[in-house]
Amino acid sequence: MTDEEQIIELYRIENQAMVAKDISKLDEILKSSMHLTHMTGYVQSKLEWIDQIQNEEMKYFSSTENNIKDIKINGNKASLVGQNQVRASIWGGGVNTWPLQMKMYFTKQNGQWIISDQVASTY
Repeated sequence: MTDEEQIIELYRIENQAMVAKDISKLDEILKSSMHLTHMTGYVQSKLEWIDQIQNEEMKYFSSTENNIKDIKINGNKASLVGQNQVRASIWGGGVNTWPLQMKMYFTKQNGQWIISDQVASTY
C-alpha cells in the first residue's frame, strides 16, 4: 500500500471505529497526544474523546463518506480533508446528521501512519 492509500484507509478505519464504538481500534490508530478540535472550537484530548464515545456522550450512528481531498504527504507528515455525512447524538443533543469535514493530520512512527490531530467543521 502506498502512503496515500494508508492515510486514506486510516481515515476510513477511524470513521468505522467511531460508529462501532471500537475503543481499542481508536486507541491504536490515534497518537497519544492527538487532539480533536470540534466545530464549536472546543479542543478535546484523545482520552476524553474516547471516553465520551465509550459512555455514549458522543454516539455515532453512521458515517457515509462523500469525498476525500487535499491529500498532502511530506516525509513523515501528511494531511487530508475528509467529508462525511455523520449521524450522531453529541453531548445529550438529539440525533442529527451533519455534513462533517475533518482536516486530518498524520505522523509516521516506526514505519506506521498514525492520526496525530483532527479539526472538525462543516461543508
